[in-house]
Amino acid sequence: MRFFNTAGPVNCQDHYCLPPLERFSLDDVLTLIAQRKYFVLHAPRQTGKTTCLLALMDYLNRAGDYRALYINVEIGQSAREDVEAAMRAIIGELASRARDFLHDPFLDDHFSEIVQVRGAHAALAEALTRWAEQSPKPLVLMIDEVDALVGDTLISVLRQLRGGYDKRPALFPSTIILCGVRDVRDYRIYSDREKTQITGGSAFNIKAESLRLGDFNRAEMIRLYQEHTEETGQVFEPAALDAAWELTRGQPWLVNALGYEVTFRIKENRAATRPITAEMIQEAKENLILRRETHLDQLTDKLKEPRMRRVIEPMLQGADLDGTVSEDDLRYVTDLGLIYRTSSGPQIANAIYREVIPRELTFITQLNFESTVQPAWYIRPDGRLDMNKLLAGFQQFFREHAESWVERFEYPEAGPQLLMQAFLQRIVNGGGRVEREYGLGRKRTDLLIIWPYPGGVQRAVIELKLLHRSLAATLADGLTQTWEYADRCNADEAHLIIFDRDPAKPWEAKIFRRDETYRGASGRTAEFPVTVWGM
Repeated sequence: MRFFNTAGPVNCQDHYCLPPLERFSLDDVLTLIAQRKYFVLHAPRQTGKTTCLLALMDYLNRAGDYRALYINVEIGQSAREDVEAAMRAIIGELASRARDFLHDPFLDDHFSEIVQVRGAHAALAEALTRWAEQSPKPLVLMIDEVDALVGDTLISVLRQLRGGYDKRPALFPSTIILCGVRDVRDYRIYSDREKTQITGGSAFNIKAESLRLGDFNRAEMIRLYQEHTEETGQVFEPAALDAAWELTRGQPWLVNALGYEVTFRIKENRAATRPITAEMIQEAKENLILRRETHLDQLTDKLKEPRMRRVIEPMLQGADLDGTVSEDDLRYVTDLGLIYRTSSGPQIANAIYREVIPRELTFITQLNFESTVQPAWYIRPDGRLDMNKLLAGFQQFFREHAESWVERFEYPEAGPQLLMQAFLQRIVNGGGRVEREYGLGRKRTDLLIIWPYPGGVQRAVIELKLLHRSLAATLADGLTQTWEYADRCNADEAHLIIFDRDPAKPWEAKIFRRDETYRGASGRTAEFPVTVWGM
């Protein structure tokens, strides 16, 4: 039986899959190849780039007009800036794949001679020239993971490819496709030898186009899940599909990982007669996060980088980007797949990433809370969370410890929001969940606590705001925003927390609790109670 794949290229014989050549415009790609263009295909990790390139290689070789070969040059990364060692590894991999996939031993037979005679900085170009010269058809070379190379090694590869461009197609590959996470223009190459930074665009200015492989759209995600239904008879309920789309927004690895988790790894769901529900999708999501799956771990590891912090920290605060953020910073975070650009500004790509980011940034804090905060303290006899007691407890904790705890975060400017989320995560780990909404320019962070109890499901909204103007103005905006979020989420209760970060103001002036009422415009809503907490 086929299954959802989460490791390595997709094989449609073994895995549920969308036809790889439908993931991009095949006509556009074939036109570029016919025009002997060199171009770039880039996308975030685990989006399906390798799968698509392998399918394109097979398609071109079966069509018979070209000899196409895929090669992964990540093998050269371990050599760092030892160009000679890296070139031997890359040309050796090229020779091996030409032998295995094209049944062509030419490079294997001449490998040692080429490397010895031409030297590290010309060996790749010489190998490609000799190989193209003896090839009965034009060569199409697909070079994957090219942005995994560093420094002088990357400079050498790009410049050797550029150097042979004018000799194509008789004496150099007719088309070369560079593939990686980033567009070649965004490579930042620092050469120890030249003591300077060189951009990829200047080292490879023969690129005709840059194509980006996108995520699945909703119809494609449903189509992939439908393959499981057709194969096993197990159905995904409409609410489950809605939940999967909201959590993943079509990110291919997340879509497959959720599918595999919910249909196979959760053993009780393996029975084909058991329909997949939205609750099962939520359980699968939590399992992926708690296991710190490689995809999520690699992504969150990037949070430590300064250029990532410059973009993500204001998003966690709901603030605007400041002058330290460059266009390259935004492109970098976008290329990693962590955000997407909209007309209203950059947004976190999907709900899973929105949840993973603050949980990762507060991981140690959550561990520290395990010995100081007990969920049972805040659970009523009827099983509901006592939100007033919970927030009063956090308010006291924040007063006593905020100054020391907030500074421990890698993103201290978003420290109050992160500390609140760490505290809540410790509480709800016992059986509920927190859904989060935050982003640039929102001037707030919205949290929805969903807590099952014997009589139903409790839904409580907490809105976090920083005091920027007067308390009256912040309160007026906050009440409207809190009500709108609570109304949209169909929440039972709502709380507004206002953080005052003025270090000169005494805690007695910051700490308060008020019972307020939101009164909407006539005909819009009845009076809605909101508890306001000052911190």
